[in-house]
Amino acid sequence: MNPPLVLTVAGSDSGGGAGIQADLKTMLALGVHGMSVLTAVTAQNSRGVQGVWELPVEAVRAQYRAVVDDIGVQAVKTGMLATAALVETVAELLASVEAPVVVDPVGVSKHGDPLLAEAALESVRTRLLPVATVATPNLDEVTQLTGVVVEDESGMRRAAEAILAYGPRWALIKGGHLPGGLTEAVDLLTDGTEEHWLRAPRHDNRHTHGTGCTLASAVASGLAKGLPVPEAVGQAKEYVTGAIAAGFALGAGIGPVDHGWRFGA
Repeated sequence: MNPPLVLTVAGSDSGGGAGIQADLKTMLALGVHGMSVLTAVTAQNSRGVQGVWELPVEAVRAQYRAVVDDIGVQAVKTGMLATAALVETVAELLASVEAPVVVDPVGVSKHGDPLLAEAALESVRTRLLPVATVATPNLDEVTQLTGVVVEDESGMRRAAEAILAYGPRWALIKGGHLPGGLTEAVDLLTDGTEEHWLRAPRHDNRHTHGTGCTLASAVASGLAKGLPVPEAVGQAKEYVTGAIAAGFALGAGIGPVDHGWRFGA
């Protein structure tokens, strides 16, 4: 049998730790066939993002149609979309797809470099989040999109409510940026009715570049296999926790998570 088909619509990370590169590595590790629509090219390494070049809307649309019309897709993951025009184009394309969609509303890089224009935020809120099966913001992205500042677990509930108000079926609020010397990495998955708190040991490892991309791609991979959302997210959390534990030094800055950790890579 052919593997499930997963499409990532995201930017390129020339350092290989995040973006399209992390997505495809994750998909391979989890036994699905990864395909890509490139939205932007970054000059990026372990120290940060040195440059960003968005692709034309026509190029993004053509890549998407080439893949979906011929090969088909069983889940889609979106990452860095950079501009309002690209957000709106991708949202329009996804509105007609029947496959589940995981939206990682990428706003800034691990190093604090902006990856989404301020003018695009409203398009993310009103066009992209409504087509999402699962939205996976971190706490900084929650604040950027909703104004909600999260400082503890109860704040994660408020964050989820604010994100769900924009229309995704599920919100996965990632608590990795919670302040304080916490021993657990806590995430909250909810559809507004049921709650799933996902807890894992917080590893003392600074090499976490690509964590968000990896988690969202792992969720999309599980959904492409036909898993229910809570199970897909639970398995994705387990995978990314192992990848963080095995993260390794690369260059002079923050290294990536290890996407091949299960294979001893």
